[in-house]
Amino acid sequence: MSAIPTMAFKLRSSKFRHVYGAPAKKNQCYECINITKNAHDSDFCAVNPKFLAVVTECAGGGSFLVLPLEWTGRQEINSPKVIGHRGVVLDLKWNPFNDNIIASCSEDCTVKLWLIPDGGLRINLSDWIMDLHGHERRVASLEWHPTAENILLSAGFDYKVIKYVPSLVPGLL
Repeated sequence: MSAIPTMAFKLRSSKFRHVYGAPAKKNQCYECINITKNAHDSDFCAVNPKFLAVVTECAGGGSFLVLPLEWTGRQEINSPKVIGHRGVVLDLKWNPFNDNIIASCSEDCTVKLWLIPDGGLRINLSDWIMDLHGHERRVASLEWHPTAENILLSAGFDYKVIKYVPSLVPGLL
């Protein structure tokens, strides 16, 4: 009689088998935010210690919603937004050194810097503090330098990575 060879399968147990999550309570969530349906590879949201920013669905240009973290719960449909891009907003990043400054990039080939008031938006914000140009095609992503203040990188579909130093313009930042 010949022995039938058996294959020994060893299953690895997960390190996380004893970790359980709990869903957030309804009063800690944000509801009724009409997020974008854009298929671009981006996060479409950004958060810092003061605010939450979410790219919203809109017609005729790009906009995003900025909410103080305390404003949880159901949001108004006509909540004030940051408006000013002519194309869809593709990425958002908060300045790591100033919690009130956010950068946005768009299909309109521009990068814009916005100053968000401390209490949040009460009306639509359409006045940017800086409009940065240099790309010939849509701007795909943004990143602030993590340790050097006021250095911003943008990458576009024109195969360019552009470094902006907005602090060189006096009186803006």
